[in-house]
Amino acid sequence: MWDFAEGEVLAFDKPLHWTSFDLVAKVRYALCRKLGKKKLKVGHTGTLDPLATGVVVICTGKKTKLIDQLQYDVKEYEATLQLGATTPSYDMEKEVDATYPTAHITRELIDQTLPLFLGEQWQVPPMFSAVQINGKRAYELARKGETVELKPKLLVIDAIEVLRFDAEKMQLTIRVVCSKGTYIRALARDIGERLRSGAYLTALRRTRVGQINVNDCYTIDQFLDQLKDYNYVQDE
Repeated sequence: MWDFAEGEVLAFDKPLHWTSFDLVAKVRYALCRKLGKKKLKVGHTGTLDPLATGVVVICTGKKTKLIDQLQYDVKEYEATLQLGATTPSYDMEKEVDATYPTAHITRELIDQTLPLFLGEQWQVPPMFSAVQINGKRAYELARKGETVELKPKLLVIDAIEVLRFDAEKMQLTIRVVCSKGTYIRALARDIGERLRSGAYLTALRRTRVGQINVNDCYTIDQFLDQLKDYNYVQDE
């Protein structure tokens, strides 16, 4: 049975519109109430955007020491891109700011383009991201209308493939297996540029972190229900 103070590694399917911190805060609050503690170490092993769902790994107690190590686990995503348009945030947080022709885009062109992203890649992070710039988050500056130059980061994409392509709606769904630090929103931007059409994310789901599959994760409601039956015996 669980021993949250000694340490547990828990996997959650993060709900849409929640931040990773929202999830951590909800788990910490529930555990502190159940254990009768004012404080408990709880942290996650990798941020997931509010507009994304899927695997977020949370460590408690002494297992929080594993966070730095677990952050390097390979991630897998399912992402849907809208081709022919862009947004400042590269997803649906912001409105479309430009549109582009798409008549030239075919499944064959997509199949020729995606392999160009395999292997080591230099990627410029999105302005709407948690990258720190002089002690401030990039998204804080972006939301104030400030623009700064972000340095490209080296990452690795192990696999990228088409899951679905709707030529009428110009919507492309892909599976991506990648390293820590990969921004799928930025990948959508870069794919759009390669296709000469622009692109932004309309949906993103993290389906795997390391060996943890999203089908093996708790929803927050499932976890809270199981926690009701958890009997905690405090050491004398």
